[in-house]
Order: sequence, then structure tokens, then C-alpha cells
Amino acid sequence: MAKKINRSVRRKSAAKGTKIMIGMGTCGLGAGAKGVLESINEGLKKQKLSVDIVPIGCIGLCTQEVLVDVIIPGRTRVTYKNVGQDLVPQILEEHVRDGNVVKKHALSQMHYGDNSCTPYKDLPFFDELEVNKSQLKYVTGNCGIIDPDSIDEYIAQGGYLALKKVISTMTPEQVVNEVSKSGLRGRGGGGFSAGWKWGSTAKYDSAEKYIICNADEGDPGAFMDRSLLEGDPHAVLEGMIIAGYAIKASAGYLYVRAEYPLAVKRLRHTIAEAEKRNFLGENILQSGYNFHLAVKEGAGAFVCGESTALQFSIEGKRGMPRTRPPQSVEAGLWDKPTCLNNVETFANVPLILNRGASWFSSIGTENSKGTKIFSLTGKIKQAGLVEVPMGTTIRDIVFSMGGGIQKRKRFKAVQIGGPSGGCIPESLLDSPVDFESLKQAGAMMGSGSFVVVDETTCMVDMARFFLDFCAKESCGKCPPCRIGTTLMLEILNRITNGEGEEKDLDLLEQMCDEVRTMSLCGLGQSAPNPVKSTIRYFRDEYISHIRDKVCPTATCVALHRYEIVPDKCTKCLLCVKNCPVEAITGSRQEEVFLHKDKCIKCNLCYEKCNFMAIK
Repeated sequence: MAKKINRSVRRKSAAKGTKIMIGMGTCGLGAGAKGVLESINEGLKKQKLSVDIVPIGCIGLCTQEVLVDVIIPGRTRVTYKNVGQDLVPQILEEHVRDGNVVKKHALSQMHYGDNSCTPYKDLPFFDELEVNKSQLKYVTGNCGIIDPDSIDEYIAQGGYLALKKVISTMTPEQVVNEVSKSGLRGRGGGGFSAGWKWGSTAKYDSAEKYIICNADEGDPGAFMDRSLLEGDPHAVLEGMIIAGYAIKASAGYLYVRAEYPLAVKRLRHTIAEAEKRNFLGENILQSGYNFHLAVKEGAGAFVCGESTALQFSIEGKRGMPRTRPPQSVEAGLWDKPTCLNNVETFANVPLILNRGASWFSSIGTENSKGTKIFSLTGKIKQAGLVEVPMGTTIRDIVFSMGGGIQKRKRFKAVQIGGPSGGCIPESLLDSPVDFESLKQAGAMMGSGSFVVVDETTCMVDMARFFLDFCAKESCGKCPPCRIGTTLMLEILNRITNGEGEEKDLDLLEQMCDEVRTMSLCGLGQSAPNPVKSTIRYFRDEYISHIRDKVCPTATCVALHRYEIVPDKCTKCLLCVKNCPVEAITGSRQEEVFLHKDKCIKCNLCYEKCNFMAIK
């Protein structure tokens, strides 16, 4: 009997040490990363492939999530974009098993090198163009590159070297001086000198001092702090421990929004890991220095982004700002000297101590040093996170990194600095983004939200939206903010409803100045910015709403007017059939007529008409 020949082809297994890294920050999870992870696990088990799976943070390309990286030893790291569960089998079979890149779905091949600058050289989003037109991923350099839950991976990238250097070779005074020389300014909004704040806290003699990290990121459209905490939490911790050493603090708090459950989870894990390795806790690195950290979850009050309101919240009191003096550096948390900075500020500290103040101060502008992280949102092609040198122009951020405006629409404005930031028009596209330039333009750096709008956006309605947010988030303690923002909102509502008067503009500008001057805290002082800047740059739109009773972008529903164009009407009667209140009558033999007194402006007739017969 002839011997049976085995004609089956022996399948190759995954190369030893192969890794699959999945973007599992909040943006990745929102895009379906959990399902992709389950599919990868099932596929690997089915094909009997031995591969390490590593969850990572966000590299900034939020519009391309879910992102999956395949790393085969000795070869380049390949990133796949918009990965769904249906694409997983092809990636596992062709790339992981057989070593062939699925080029159709590959976003970029990573070239290993200096992780301080982005390794994603082939991506336009990260493209290293000429000076001041490229990203410099220093603070976010580890995000999307390392496992945020692994202290060993952070250490392998140089993590905790700055802390070791500080504890073993520098006095607290030398640390404060180095941060002061760097020119680091707070990235949370006000832009105060971090070195000045540290030095001011250090000079007070007290057995108890506190470090607080403000991670109460409440701006609509802002997710810089969240991405850092999810992608590289150890960098924030290291910065806080160094700050604690510099001012001789014994404890610190990370005040994080409860709406950031992944960030909270990772921070608690990170604190536990740092304590195990003696980077945190008692007798840090056998230096005799003791420092403890705890996570405090905030309840989502926007006003708790203000330093004194935040401190009251930690103490278990209602989050409301207090009058000053005394300043927090003298009497803050539990009336003890307290130094407060935000997430991004602390994440810069290890870089400064490792590379030196002169290196840091060589980046940016004369009065705004280093890089700044912005969250790009709105009518932009490539929404996500960018990190750029201070002084980069708005044009470069929107068009070079953000890819420009969606659907070939025209750029109209960018709202910088959160709900209390200002709106910058097209005429100022070439303005540099730094603390002083933005202030002159009527905006503010804020935490770094960058909301781009196109020609279809009504700037009056946009100002109304952000003022509505600020009015609702006011704690109500001081009348200028509590009453002033409410009265301004009433005026804006009248204008967008077609009931405004020209004298309202003068009244709005007057109230903007009064609320800004007389409010107790930063919320009230900056709440008028969207109104003030839109009146300054888009006054013609306000006039159109008031004088002509017309919204130029047809955004304000109360000002909509519908008409049937007889020459274009084919009497298809779709408008008649879809009108929910029978405001349109007619037949194929009769004229189609719109009864304006019955129209509820639901826009259905306009949407259903295929012949542009309704305008």
C-alpha cells in the first residue's frame, strides 16, 4: 500500500518576542479597543501564537483609533489605523504569523531612535517640517510608546533618573533655582512661574506643607491632562515628588475628575508601584526624605479648577473660592503652605532636571519657554493631541498638524483656552501661540483646548454656548459672576432669538469689563472672554442678528425663515407629506404653499426636498 503523503503546509509561528500594542486610552476604548483586544486574544489562541499584548496610552491621533502596533524583533514597528474586530484576523495571519505588513491598513512604520521626538516619522500629523512647524514630543514622548502600568518600562526610558539626581546631588534650593532658570510657567491657565511658586512656598517654615496636582480638567474639548495621566502617569508622579523635595513638603494630592476612571485607576496603580520601588513613601531612596501621595476624586465642578476651591474640596468642604490674601503658598490646604500646579507642569519637571534649565529655555519664545500640549477638536480633519514649541503659529497647528478644515469649508475661528478663552479670527492665523500673544489677541492659553470652527458656525451662538456653560458652573458666591453672567446670557439669548437691540452691544461690552474686574476668582474674571472677543472680531454677525434679524450661518433657529421657490418646485409633495404640523399644503394640480404662521421651523421640509425648492 502506497504511503500517504502529507501535503499540508507547515504554518510559521510568530517570531519570538513579538509584541502587539493596543491604544487603550479613553479615546481608544471609545472607538472599540476592548472588542479588538478580545478578538486578538481569541485569534492568538486559535492560531496558537505566543505574543505579548501590551495596552498603551494615546499617541495623539485620536481620529485614527483604534490603533494597533505590531513589533517584531529586528524589524520596524508598524502601526495600523482604525482597527476593527473584522481586521484582526488579517493582521494576525499576514503580519504577526507570516511577517508581511498589511500595507492597505498600515498607518506608519516606526523608525527607532530618540524617543524625545516622535518616532512616527512617516505621518503628516507628526511630520518634522521646518522650524516651528513640527511637533516636539517631549512631555508626551512616552505616551503610546510604553505600557503606562509598567514602572520597568518607564525606568527603561530614563524614568526616575531626575529624582535620583535631585535626591543624591542637589539641595532643595538648587532644585528651585534650576526650575526658575528654566522659565517653566504653569500650564494650567494663569501661566505663573513655577519656580516662583515653588520658592514662595519653600520660604515658609512649617512642619506640614503640601503639593497638589490639579487634574480637574473641566474644559469642554480638553483632554490633555487625561491623556498624560493615562499614557505616562509616572512622569507626573516623579515631577510631584521632586517638587515636594524642593519645598520640603511631606504629602501631596492628585485632584482628578471622577469622570476619568481610567486615569484614576492608573494613578493608584502607579502610586503603589512607586512605593514598592522606594521612589515614594518613607525614606525615599535612603535619603531620609518622606513623601506620600493620595488621589482625591473631584465631583465634576468646573469651579474646582480654581486653586482655593480645589483645596476646600479636598478638605471635604463645598468647592468655592476664597478671598486672598493669604495666598495658598502661605496658607492653603488646611491653612498650611501649599504649592499647586497642573498635570502638564509637573510632567515637564523631570525633563528639566535631566537635561538642564538651559536646554528647556532654548525651546519656545523669550517669555514662554518649552512646549505646550493642545487638544485639537472641532471642524478639523485630524482631531487629537499635539505638542508644539511655544510660539508656533495658529496656522501651523490647524493646517500643518490638524490637516485643515473638514469638507473643504473655510476656516473661521479657533477658540483657545476653554469656555473662558477667546475666539481668534482668520486674520490672526499667523499669530504665535504663547502667553503674551494670546492675551493681546483677547484669548488665553488656558489648559490648552483648541476648538476650530468653520464658516458654518455662528459666532454669536458660540459665545452664547460658552457663556451658558460658565453661568451654570458659577459657584454663586460672588454677585458679579453669579448675576453678571446670567444677565449677559439673557442678552445673548435675546439676540439669537431675534429680539436684540443695538444698545445691547454697548451693554454687553460694559458688563464684560465689570464682571472681569469685580469677580472673585478666575472663572468669573475670564467668563466674558468669548463674548468680548466675538464682539471685537465678529461684530458684523451681531449687527446682522440685531438689525436684519438674520443669522448669516442659519444656525439660530429662531431666525430661520422658510420659503418655497416656485420655479424650482416640481410638486413632488415630499414637503407636504413630511411636515409634522401641516404647515405646507398643495397638490400636483395646485400651488404648494407654506403657511408661515403654522411653521415650527423643524427643518424637515428643507432636508427632504431633492430639488432645492425650499430656501
